[in-house]
Amino acid sequence: MNFSNPPAAPSEQADAAADHAPWPDPDTVRTMHRHIIDWFTWNARDLPWRAPDRTPWQVMVSEFMLQQTPVVRVLPQWKRWMQLWPEPSDLASATTGDAVREWGRLGYPRRALRLHAAAVAIVERHGGEVPSDYDELLALPGVGSYTAAAVSVFAFGDRQTVIDTNIRRVQARAISGKALPSKGLTAAETRLAESLMPDDDATAVRWNIAVMELGALVCTAKSPRCDICPVLDQCAWVAAGRPEPEYVPRGQAWKGTDRQARGAMMAVLREATEPVPPEALLSPERTAWKGAPHAMEQLRAIGAPGDQLERCLEGLVRDALASRDPEGRVTLPG
Repeated sequence: MNFSNPPAAPSEQADAAADHAPWPDPDTVRTMHRHIIDWFTWNARDLPWRAPDRTPWQVMVSEFMLQQTPVVRVLPQWKRWMQLWPEPSDLASATTGDAVREWGRLGYPRRALRLHAAAVAIVERHGGEVPSDYDELLALPGVGSYTAAAVSVFAFGDRQTVIDTNIRRVQARAISGKALPSKGLTAAETRLAESLMPDDDATAVRWNIAVMELGALVCTAKSPRCDICPVLDQCAWVAAGRPEPEYVPRGQAWKGTDRQARGAMMAVLREATEPVPPEALLSPERTAWKGAPHAMEQLRAIGAPGDQLERCLEGLVRDALASRDPEGRVTLPG
């Protein structure tokens, strides 16, 4: 595989040198485009937010839900949301508490609040229609550069560079010869991703989603299935003998963390059909309250100390994921 480095401004040279990100020659890029897009044509998962009749709102909801959450967990919640709130105006009319409750166990429930806020903004600023312009998408609450690019590409067919963890991993292996991408997205990785983009809009859209799918199904982080990779013969990482990663990824701790305790408390609030006495959340093992039996059992099982539970409850209230009524009882917001 032939590589060349494009000229860089002096201010960029140090960054490019640090990342050692080579640029493939045009013939190599065209071959990769063809092989990966052809692979996607025959191996893409049949997901509802990819259907020909998908709406921009359906795509946006999927992008919020898929952040740090696997497809298998997202699918049932996404379908539920589409039944309840098929348009932004439907979600905007609901309470934030409704949104948090229906977020279920997707994790990071603040995403539900941000999606609700985005729906309200879409109604107020754009007449209830998801905007197609990248900058207008980026101005919506909870929408960062990745989500704005993804909605532009997958909902409207615009030519934007989408860079998620899966794309970065394919790029790192196939082009840069690394087992894993950098710990955080670098400017050099962004420039490389942009340099790999096909020129025309339709092919660029197909390329973005095809590389993302390849990273999700084949070029996985822990057990890449190199034997079925459509660009095995071009992969710089394979050609280099599959060198070990420069760092060992560490999964996020869960057991005993505030995230676990907050999640257990949120489960109680979602299951409850009445306001929850604060003592049920702060001293669950000594409370006989039976308003959410299954979730209370789970909260008791984690055995979190009282100071942690108090800190977590205060955090949920501060983050607007829970609220207190005049009697001090705890409910979902809204």
